[in-house]
Amino acid sequence: MIALRNLQIGYRQRKETISVFSGLSAEFRVGELVGLMGNNGVGKSTLLKTVTGTLPALSGEVLLNGKNITAYAASELAQQLSIVVTERIGGFNLTARDVVASGRIPYINVFGKLSAEDEAIVLQSLEQMGIASLKDKFVDELSDGQRQKVMIAKSLAQQTPVIVLDEPTAFLDYNSRHQLFSILKTLCEEQQKLILVSSHDLDLMKPYISRSLTMEEGNVMRLE
Repeated sequence: MIALRNLQIGYRQRKETISVFSGLSAEFRVGELVGLMGNNGVGKSTLLKTVTGTLPALSGEVLLNGKNITAYAASELAQQLSIVVTERIGGFNLTARDVVASGRIPYINVFGKLSAEDEAIVLQSLEQMGIASLKDKFVDELSDGQRQKVMIAKSLAQQTPVIVLDEPTAFLDYNSRHQLFSILKTLCEEQQKLILVSSHDLDLMKPYISRSLTMEEGNVMRLE
């Protein structure tokens, strides 16, 4: 479902090109929970930004269902791929339910109204993350861990075949971390989703993931 073809990732700043990692080639299929591992600064987040189309590749390509990620319209891509990042979000007077409901935006009608089915999906996503009791709380009133669960629930509500999570356990306690990976594994097995998740916590991920991609200094990549 996702293929990396001799991918070089990094940044372009004015006339300067900064390469972070190069020579990335791999294929990931539906039903797989793929753990992306490596030391801080090796390029995990840069890779995920490139895979999701938020950062252009320096060279090579990312293919989603055989189509270059850059060829997708934003609305089309939002129905195929959802993203959870670690940045702290502000609520802007939004409740947890409002944020999770925004995951349904790619599917709602021109009037922007959620259907009964959409509402059921939002509630199910909140329940799946164990935060249904927080649905009417303003996001700014929540702890960092609770906010992270809200963002993961939003991704679940988006119901995309591909989910990308960048250090999703950063603000979660021990039990919540394992709960999250158990949920991700179940989604892969029962709903045939492809999930890419980065973490520096190998011991946490190892019992759950089906494959791993490890990035090391010197453009060394190991796919297991």
